[in-house]
Amino acid sequence: MPVLLAVDSSTETMALALVTPGQTVVFEAAGGAQASARMLPEIRALLAAAGLALADLDAIAFGQGPGAFTGLRTACAVAQGLAFGLDKPVLAIDSLMLVAEDARTQGAGDDIWVAMDARIGEIYAAHYRWQGGDWRVVEAAGLFQPEALARHWGRPAAVAGTALTEYAAALGEWPRAWPQARSRAQALAALAQAAWQRGERRDAAEALPLYVRNKVALTTAERAEAREAGA
Repeated sequence: MPVLLAVDSSTETMALALVTPGQTVVFEAAGGAQASARMLPEIRALLAAAGLALADLDAIAFGQGPGAFTGLRTACAVAQGLAFGLDKPVLAIDSLMLVAEDARTQGAGDDIWVAMDARIGEIYAAHYRWQGGDWRVVEAAGLFQPEALARHWGRPAAVAGTALTEYAAALGEWPRAWPQARSRAQALAALAQAAWQRGERRDAAEALPLYVRNKVALTTAERAEAREAGA
């Protein structure tokens, strides 16, 4: 079994996981702007607690997105920098699939739509199916207006993600819904191991974010228009 380090800061939670032959150790803390300052020190602390050095790693997994722009760049930069310095491969992890994996461990079943708040009135969404002991992408990550997503996905068997709370009025209420994660870090560890087993190793130069959209924020005029519409 390999020794894997996995990092993700695509949401407001920074998730870290260290997978070793003897155990899996995870760590979660506030992400956002804090992730860039905390990630490396917490990685060192994880390794030290396990009695390991960076050189003992076989690969570095990272949440590639979609998600918060700054957070994606932080995880990619850390993974790429470590991989280059250690001459190790990277493993790219679908950040929305993390939500599906976490929901599955909470009993969501094997057919899950993920809907995560993308800010500025939009949602990152994707459809996954657990099949044969692994995840299959039924519909890759896309960017939706809440009303458009409600029309697009019909009546999913199960749904998960922060958009269920943020856009409840547009998306409606679901009998099988998991708006909150139990442990993104545990899900990250599981997906990192699966990616290694599938042989999805990449060169460090390929530790790149998956943005899905290019617009970071609303313009001043758009914010004013949104305030007027709300009033």
